[in-house]
Amino acid sequence: MTAGESKTPRYSVLLVEDDAPTRAHLARAIAAHPRLDLIAARGTLSEARDDLSERAPDALLTDLGLPDGSGIDLIRFAREVAPKAQIMVVTVFGDEKNVISSIEAGASGYLLKDGTSEAIGESVMQLMLGGSPMSAPIARRLLERFRSESPGDASVPEGPPEPPRARATLTGREAEILRLITKGFSFPEIASLLSISAHTVTSHVRHIYEKLEVNSRGEAVYEAVQQGLIRMDE
Repeated sequence: MTAGESKTPRYSVLLVEDDAPTRAHLARAIAAHPRLDLIAARGTLSEARDDLSERAPDALLTDLGLPDGSGIDLIRFAREVAPKAQIMVVTVFGDEKNVISSIEAGASGYLLKDGTSEAIGESVMQLMLGGSPMSAPIARRLLERFRSESPGDASVPEGPPEPPRARATLTGREAEILRLITKGFSFPEIASLLSISAHTVTSHVRHIYEKLEVNSRGEAVYEAVQQGLIRMDE
């Protein structure tokens, strides 16, 4: 092993999936990635809770429909006991309620099981490098939801209005990347379009998230629209 290779970070992963064949398939794909260490593959909420209480993984991948509870409850629990863990949902549930609830609970990625499971390792790496991997139908659903919302909704709570958040100041490159993210381009595609490395893209995305005070791709798009940084019809 060279000196450069010894400094390459590795990431520990906890997988939670109740269907045994699917769990085994995903586990093999994760374990095969050279920079990921699968520390456990569990089938229930209670087992996953025990693992999280004993050791905080770098990444948690969970299904939502578990035999003894909801994966959303597991996401909330992980946020309490392992706040630095990056969380991604891998599920068959693509409805708006589950997507929004998962993101609000603390998930930064959301993949549907109809996608290629062999690419799960790269999705985990994208998650660890500051990205928010999402299946295309989920990203589109989030964009449509945010596009349909308006300041005049009747759900505005009573009481004095919150002071408007100061508009974030993005660099030209950050604004350019944000617009491409909004259009649904992946990080490698953005890197190719802008002739920069994927690492540089993830670094810019991390800065964008920090400036917008968000934790996911969907939140970033929503906040950018609210602040007038981007327009959905661009």
